[in-house]
Amino acid sequence: MGDWTSDANEALKLTLVRSTEDTESFAEDELYGFHPTFTYPIYGEDEKLYGYQGLEIDLRFASGSLIQYLNIKYTNKLDSTSTVDDVEGILSRFIPPGYFKDEQKFLAFVEEDATTFHPLGQLIHSYTRPALSASTEKGKATSSSQSLDPGREDSVVFEAYHATWNTSGFKELHRRMQIFILLYIEAGSYINEDENSWEFVVLYEKRKRREAPYAATYHFVGYSSLYPFYFFPEKTRMRLSQFVILPPYQHRGHGSELYKAIYQYTLSRPNIAELTLEDPAEAFEDLRDRNDLRMLLSNQQFMEEGFGSEAVTHGGGRVGGVGRAGKSGKGGKIVTTARGKMGPPSNKAWLEKWRNDLKIAGRQFHRLVEMLLLLRLDSSDAAAERAYRIQVKERLYRFNFEILAQLEKEERLEKLEETYQSVRQDYSRILAMVS
Repeated sequence: MGDWTSDANEALKLTLVRSTEDTESFAEDELYGFHPTFTYPIYGEDEKLYGYQGLEIDLRFASGSLIQYLNIKYTNKLDSTSTVDDVEGILSRFIPPGYFKDEQKFLAFVEEDATTFHPLGQLIHSYTRPALSASTEKGKATSSSQSLDPGREDSVVFEAYHATWNTSGFKELHRRMQIFILLYIEAGSYINEDENSWEFVVLYEKRKRREAPYAATYHFVGYSSLYPFYFFPEKTRMRLSQFVILPPYQHRGHGSELYKAIYQYTLSRPNIAELTLEDPAEAFEDLRDRNDLRMLLSNQQFMEEGFGSEAVTHGGGRVGGVGRAGKSGKGGKIVTTARGKMGPPSNKAWLEKWRNDLKIAGRQFHRLVEMLLLLRLDSSDAAAERAYRIQVKERLYRFNFEILAQLEKEERLEKLEETYQSVRQDYSRILAMVS
């Protein structure tokens, strides 16, 4: 039986297809064929397909419009139709009808699509990265790339667009992109098109052709779906629901840029009170923590009010006074000024004012404050250590009250200390990523 069983994750290959001219400009490591992480939403929990040998499921997308081509290949197939999985029939229920099955017609469409497709919606964010041929190390094209000239041949522009169901043509585009939610987000599912409030931010790579007429072509990178909820008394709470960056673009800082686009969009909307997340995966929580921390560290007014004027350097907000005797270990100056509003203990009214201004959800904001305090905490200052421990434990107790209240006092204190130590250790891990 095993000889006729195929792993669906290995059998399904996804490809973002570009026109011939655009493909010729690729660097050697720009590979756009990839496999899914999950197929159980489509092919069942065991992610197996029965009845074939040498099974290949070739699902291609025009890199801009995501128009699809599907072809099923195999070396052998069982004769019994009752036990053989209908590979195409099952998959076709999850993609829009009308996909290409003729390869040549699909490739001809890609050539046309390259110059006719343009992103739908409103441009809300853009940034520049070096082309991979000009970038020597994966994942390192971050801060230094921000000064790149978008017009240079060795740089690539990325643009984020905001859209809704009311954006002309977007509902059809979304039906083609939503399969990536099933394939890359655990427990991901399709959203209900009948719910009119959904908003989206879609990220594209914009490449300028090197030959006349030097037209720009757009290529899908990833997207996020957002849903606004009522927030008393007259505002909304924006919930980030789904977030995916396709494998060819992962580990290159694009997830952070998409998150920043969403956050800046939230700040620009007076009717939005705060940005929240829906059941985030651990990797995405880390991404959010890193970007939120960098944002706070670069906010000079916040840092000066929080830690005093000498706590912020001109290099973008690095906090001095980390560790013994207030020394950072990386050239930070000794801080001897009085503590600012951040404490510990923190001034609660001051924190709430900044939390509202920055539109960060309560639990997340207080976690960030605790990380910043730990970054500056002098372990030789017993009073500061105690104040910090009490502040963190107070939040943890409130957050876990229903569970802790059921325990005896001694066990409750033990569990609270255990949680505190675990949280503090995790904060150190996250801070190591940004400091």
